[in-house]
Amino acid sequence: MTGVPASAASGPPSARNAKSVPGTVGAAGAAGSTAASGPSGPAVGSGDSRVSGDQGGTKVVRGGKLGAAAVNQASLWNIANILTMIRLLLVPGFVALMLADGGYDPAWRSLAWAAFAVAMITDIFDGHLARTYDLVTDFGKIADPIADKAIMGAALLCLSVLGDLPWWVTGVILGRELGITLLRFVVIRYGVIPASRGGKLKTLIQGVAVGMYVLALTGPLATLRFWVMAAAVVLTVATGLDYVRQAIVLRNQGIAAREAASVEAER
Repeated sequence: MTGVPASAASGPPSARNAKSVPGTVGAAGAAGSTAASGPSGPAVGSGDSRVSGDQGGTKVVRGGKLGAAAVNQASLWNIANILTMIRLLLVPGFVALMLADGGYDPAWRSLAWAAFAVAMITDIFDGHLARTYDLVTDFGKIADPIADKAIMGAALLCLSVLGDLPWWVTGVILGRELGITLLRFVVIRYGVIPASRGGKLKTLIQGVAVGMYVLALTGPLATLRFWVMAAAVVLTVATGLDYVRQAIVLRNQGIAAREAASVEAER
C-alpha cells in the first residue's frame, strides 16, 4: 500500500513555518482573508463594522459599533424629516402672524394663510418622499403626526380665540384627533389601523376649510367657507367612528389569534 509522503501531508514548508514565525502569513491564510473580505473590499478588523449601503452592498465603518451608529444616525437629516421640522418651526410663526395687530388685519391674515398653506403642502410631500425613497425614520414617525396636529390645532385655537370659529367646532376636531391618536397606541399591540380614504379626504377638507377661515373672506366666499367647514366636521365625526370600529375589530382579532396560539401550544 502506497503511503502519503510526510512532507505532502504536512503541507508546504511556508505553511508549516507560518505558525512558528511571528508576523508571517501563509498562502492559505492570505487566500482566506481575501475570500472573507470579498474580491474588491478590504478585510474587516475586530474594531470595524459593516453597514449596509443604499444599493444593497456593504461598506466597512472604522470604529466598530460607534462608527456604524454614526453612519445610521446621518439618515435623520433626510429631506422628509427636514420638511417635517420646517412645518414644526412654522407653527409659532403662524400664530404670531394670526394674532398680529389684533388678529383682524387682512394683510397679516394673508401672510398667516401663506404659512398655513406651506405647512399643509409640506405635510403632503414629506410623507410621500419618506415612503417612495425609503426615508422612514423613528424621528419621522413621531414628529410627523405631532407637526400635523400642531399646525391644525394652532389654527383652530387662534380662530376660536378671535371669535371666527365656534369653540365647539374646535373641540370636536381636536378631540377626535387626540382620541384617535390615543386609540392607535392602545391597539398597536394587536396591529396597525391603516389610513383610510375617508381619513385622507377629511384631512383635505379640514385644510381647505381652515385655510378659508384664516383668510379674511367676506360675501359669498364667507358663506361658502361655512359649508366647507360643516362638511369637514361631518367627515371628522364619521371617520372617527370608523376608526373606533376598526380598532374594536382589530382588538377582537388579536385576542382570538392569541387564544388560538395558546391552545395550539398546549397540544
